[in-house]
Amino acid sequence: MYKPRLFAPGPTVVPPETLLELARPVTHHRTAEFRDTFKQVTELLQYVFQTKRPVYTMTGSGSLAMEASVANVVAPGEKMLAVVGGKFGERWQKLGLAFGANVITMTIPWGTAVTADQIAAALKKDPDIVAVYVTHSETSTATAIDLKAIAAVVAKTPAVLVSDCITSIGAMEMRMDDWGIDIPVTGSQKALMLPPGLAFLSCSEKAMAKIAKTKAHVFYAKIPAYEKSLADWDTPYTPANTLILALRTSLNMIKAEGLEKVWTETAKRAKAVREGSKAIGLKVFSQSPSDSVTAILAPDGVDGENLYKTLYKSYGLRLAGGQDSLKGKVVRFSHMGYVDAFDTLAQVAGLEMACRDLGAKIEIGAGVAAAQKVLASS
Repeated sequence: MYKPRLFAPGPTVVPPETLLELARPVTHHRTAEFRDTFKQVTELLQYVFQTKRPVYTMTGSGSLAMEASVANVVAPGEKMLAVVGGKFGERWQKLGLAFGANVITMTIPWGTAVTADQIAAALKKDPDIVAVYVTHSETSTATAIDLKAIAAVVAKTPAVLVSDCITSIGAMEMRMDDWGIDIPVTGSQKALMLPPGLAFLSCSEKAMAKIAKTKAHVFYAKIPAYEKSLADWDTPYTPANTLILALRTSLNMIKAEGLEKVWTETAKRAKAVREGSKAIGLKVFSQSPSDSVTAILAPDGVDGENLYKTLYKSYGLRLAGGQDSLKGKVVRFSHMGYVDAFDTLAQVAGLEMACRDLGAKIEIGAGVAAAQKVLASS
């Protein structure tokens, strides 16, 4: 018998307090009580987004917020820049094509981070670009970009900067207002410690001005409808109200901990896994590692899919394998949300034992010791 432990980069573990909220009887959403709760949740989301702008809540996965940020911003035929360096960067490209945008694709090697200089050069070459789409933390490659530097570049142009922050908001430093990010998007099942089902985005004044001039070919994801309803602390369509009630609990946990402390602790857990892996001879895949998720290359001679499966079947650790070109090459560890130092040690210990089981020459305990040193540091 073993205890299953969820360490995949989404969905992540939901705290018991939040699960208890989900067990409460279903209530009606068109009430004063719900509007009061929704107001509290929206204000807490503003804290997590680090913005004074409204944050819109949609019922759907994070991809719905991504779709909304394309369909409402880029009219058919207009140019958008999509940075593709992983599976979720590809989603920006696909969404643009689906809505008739003239998609300019900037392809970068998986595991590398697009730079502000590259974005600046692309905008200089093609000043007709109306929006730039990037991924703050590319979940498929466990790679982070310097979003602050990129935002500073885009802010000097008429283009709107949109960022997939689905595995960064609530886990990594992301300051919408201070950095000048026009539209950050995220979902409920990552660092916000909730089951899948809610999508969130916020829009700067610059973004809302562009949206006002764009004829959106959508109905459910039309951002102005959410803007109008939020004035009364409501949603335009039926919300996943039970998830919203539970979200208040998870967001209050983040607020009580302090967002900066959450960022620091997440970074420490990520560093512990990286250092623990290096101590047993394994390599980190990304050249610019994210703090919310880490991708570790499987040892020579070990199939990454077998490693991923062994971690779960033998030790109860549910991680994630590689996607597309990385399938069979890496395993991915989440550091987001409701995890602590001892969960992190379990990740490294499980990695050691699973690698050993599959024939890799691993010094059992070396990785755990290295991880402990990181976690014990001030």
